Amino acid sequence: MFSTYHQAIDWLFSRFPSYQNIGAAAYKPDLGNIQQLLDVLNHPERNLKFIHVAGTNGKGTTSSIIASYLTESEHQVGLFTSPHLLDFRERIRINGEMISKAEVIEFCTNIQESKDIEPSFFEISFAMALYHFHQKKCEYCVIEVGMGGRLDATNCITPLVSVITTIGLDHIQFLGDTRTKIAGEKAGIIKQTIPVIIGEKDSETQIVFEEKASQMNSDIQFIDDLPYPLWIEKLPFPFNQGFQKQNAFTAFCTLQKLMDVSEHTFDSAIHHLNKNTGYQKRLEQVSENPRIILDVSHNLEGIKATLNLIENSLTGKLHIVYGSSSDKDYQSILAIFPHTAQICLTPFQSERSWKKSEMEMQKKELSHLSIEIFSNVNEAIFTCKEQASEKDTILVFGSFFLIQDISI
Repeated sequence: MFSTYHQAIDWLFSRFPSYQNIGAAAYKPDLGNIQQLLDVLNHPERNLKFIHVAGTNGKGTTSSIIASYLTESEHQVGLFTSPHLLDFRERIRINGEMISKAEVIEFCTNIQESKDIEPSFFEISFAMALYHFHQKKCEYCVIEVGMGGRLDATNCITPLVSVITTIGLDHIQFLGDTRTKIAGEKAGIIKQTIPVIIGEKDSETQIVFEEKASQMNSDIQFIDDLPYPLWIEKLPFPFNQGFQKQNAFTAFCTLQKLMDVSEHTFDSAIHHLNKNTGYQKRLEQVSENPRIILDVSHNLEGIKATLNLIENSLTGKLHIVYGSSSDKDYQSILAIFPHTAQICLTPFQSERSWKKSEMEMQKKELSHLSIEIFSNVNEAIFTCKEQASEKDTILVFGSFFLIQDISI
């Protein structure tokens, strides 16, 4: 029995380490544990309607836009996303409101008393979300896949529509070392006769999705082949540009599977995205003169897209503050940084962080780039602000942990 929220969360993180904190050791690619948990909870998922969203990049944004639109349409909408930035409860929301601390305490207490189950942190989190959404009588539940798809804990649900946003090389130690293999894992969320929306049409992965959809007798649509509403161009920055425009269109195509989509309601959903879903730190502008933008792009494809969008909107010099987990391909990532940018590398407060000693080695190998190394993200941001002119842009991005450490 836990008497406080902090006791419950400490137990949750210590007894069931999260991938967010320790990485590979927390990964459990199996659906057995989640099925056991759902047995204990009397299968709340059987009475809920789902939209299931997978993908290497864009799945969090696409999930949030879908949930925001459904909220603006006056539905009771559950949203499950990961990871969180500051508070575990960010993962589980209904119409933007986080699950209460009391409900987290009660659920953790009940799981603690179930001695025969050894689930992962993520499995407990997802089961908690399903239980919460059922208790609150959600009409729709938007579920973001944790990792992959086929063996992800979220794949125990049967949705109204499945969504796969994009495919890139991330988590290759778990999902495979080619885009084709990774697409095969993501395609695992395609269910029998359930329609699926694909957020990009790519010669390398298209056949993987088409073959899986054919096996499952599922209607498959690539957004590239669907009518594009020109009013998306009028959405506020950054949803009218680059990959964020692609995410908005993917959400639009998904919603069309559920209902007629209104331009006015969609625009409201974007403007109220933070209120309706807690969405933040994806190309979020937090300051002007100089412009400071926070983002959580953390793999090669996502970073390429972010840099492309930012470079197209520059009015002055670009200053980059970057921090990565040690398991990322930071050599390839640094290679795509603009040669004209001022680059600041910094670790963050987690054992998963890329270490300063490794940064020093990379700095020597990339002597053609202007690189400085800092002890923490706040020191790096302060230095960039001191050096930047009013027309410059400071882009702070990388791991969720990096953004979590910001205090200035």
